[in-house]
Amino acid sequence: MAHRIVVCDDERHISLAVGMKLKKAGFNVEETQDGMSGLEAIQRDVPDLLIVDCQMPRMGGLELCRRLRAEPATEHLPIIMLTAKGYELDLPKIQSELWLSHIVFKPFSPRELLNTVESTLGLLSQP
Repeated sequence: MAHRIVVCDDERHISLAVGMKLKKAGFNVEETQDGMSGLEAIQRDVPDLLIVDCQMPRMGGLELCRRLRAEPATEHLPIIMLTAKGYELDLPKIQSELWLSHIVFKPFSPRELLNTVESTLGLLSQP
């Protein structure tokens, strides 16, 4: 059975590129456009992984992560955060507070993101 991933990013070209790359790799992907729709998708059916943008309308990625960590059903959900604001944020603090699996800086390579997803889900083969 394919792993389910929710991609939450308000930049349509990014969510489409990420979704297409992950779907081609065999993942079941649901794309959402803001934190509220991402939260609704996760509450409806908890995924195996969340890929979330830091800044979005209606609810940003940081707030979405805080809400997920406060709920027993999602407190251990692996999260990869995407951000273009890497130099403006206290990344070590955010990563430890929100238990983020990885932080990926925009712009990024879809191939590198796929490797990060596979690594996070424990799907990379060991040498």
